[in-house]
Amino acid sequence: VQLLESGGGSVQPGGYLKLTCEASGRPLNTYAMGWFRQAPGKERELVAAFSRNGEQISYGEFALGRFTISSESFRDTIYLSMNNLRPEDTAVYYCHAEDNLGNHYWGQGTQVTVSS
Repeated sequence: VQLLESGGGSVQPGGYLKLTCEASGRPLNTYAMGWFRQAPGKERELVAAFSRNGEQISYGEFALGRFTISSESFRDTIYLSMNNLRPEDTAVYYCHAEDNLGNHYWGQGTQVTVSS
């Protein structure tokens, strides 16, 4: 499975970004897919993710009400829409997939910087 993120960049506080993750390789409709992020000096943390059957979504507490995960093409492409961005959202954002054997796959990451 290959995961390719895009859409990162620099925005001012209160701004908006939409990240895209394009997945290729094996059929992904049985994979759990989502977004994580890692800020400098901090551990990687969950932003938002679909369950393996796609029926449940989990969000990090900081993402509730501001971020939305969505998908198309049986989760071959997933998105992360981020509203009202804050400086503390500055991080590298990673696309993630986990198969039914517990194997984890990561994209290369895309930088999001929020500053005035």
